[in-house]
Amino acid sequence: MSFPTEHLRTLTGHNGPVNIATFSAGSGQYVLTGCSDRLIRLFNVSSGNLVQTYDAHGHAVLDIASAADNARFASVGGDRSVFLWDVASVRTLRRWGGHWGRVEAVRWGGDGNGEVIVSGGFDATVRIWDCRTTSPKPIQVFEDAGDGVDCLDVRGHEICAGSVDGKVRLYDLRMGMIYVDVIGRERSLHLALAISLNKFRNDNNIADVCVAVEPDSVTSVRQTKDGNALLISSLDNTIRLLDKGNGNLLQSYKGHKNTEYRIRSCLGMNDRFVLSGSEDGKLWTWDLLEGTVVAKLEAHVGKAASAVEMQDLRKEWLSAGTDGEIRRLTLHANIWLTS
Repeated sequence: MSFPTEHLRTLTGHNGPVNIATFSAGSGQYVLTGCSDRLIRLFNVSSGNLVQTYDAHGHAVLDIASAADNARFASVGGDRSVFLWDVASVRTLRRWGGHWGRVEAVRWGGDGNGEVIVSGGFDATVRIWDCRTTSPKPIQVFEDAGDGVDCLDVRGHEICAGSVDGKVRLYDLRMGMIYVDVIGRERSLHLALAISLNKFRNDNNIADVCVAVEPDSVTSVRQTKDGNALLISSLDNTIRLLDKGNGNLLQSYKGHKNTEYRIRSCLGMNDRFVLSGSEDGKLWTWDLLEGTVVAKLEAHVGKAASAVEMQDLRKEWLSAGTDGEIRRLTLHANIWLTS
């Protein structure tokens, strides 16, 4: 299967580092970007034109999540708040406070109908917000992390949270379990703790039983489509694929540079490939099963490629960089456009 490597378009106009770029849900006709200039921008994918700008954040925008119907999206950043937006009216529907530090990650949760939003922040908490009520308080708070929660992935009744403390915590809300993977340079440790949901506790004492592991901050976590594995990026120049059930290392991916900044990775082409940016501005792609390098591309020269996102239906992917630009790549080798 071919992998998209041809540069199609560059989306410009950002006045600072771009921290997140994501396709709209479904067919991916639009792109939402979050920038350190405090603005969220909506671009038309086909034309590259700027459709709308959303301005309410007082600090850098760090993450965005689009609802399944594309009528709303959630955003977070340095304001310590979670914003819920109406796309068409360009206004905020809700603004939840509660995090006492910057909010690093946001995802939609629940059964897919847009009723619940999950956020993770520098205050080492994961919070769940109910979109159906007017309550300013979260309906659930998990305080298990020993440091900031840097990334999230939500799938049905499972919330996966990656932390600066070097651990990935999988909360199984249905079974009342928390599974902890300690991501380390020597090996990874997998623990399953049967804890009642109303008795979740801080699990820093896990360090007492895994002294052989030197934890590395987790910067990205994604579940595979079949839900059997976790793709985890950490600040040791390594991306790992772990068996979700037992924590065994299935494959690792190396070559890129990632020791200082949050670099988001993802899966693409029906989970056949692993994609990531790099602190030197390159874009890397590996074969999921073999771990071999499929492509290495020059993109954000001299600046970190901070996030990537794949749109399988379009066979296109995006990269966001600290140079303030978005690169869009495609399978069609005869197209090279700049806007």
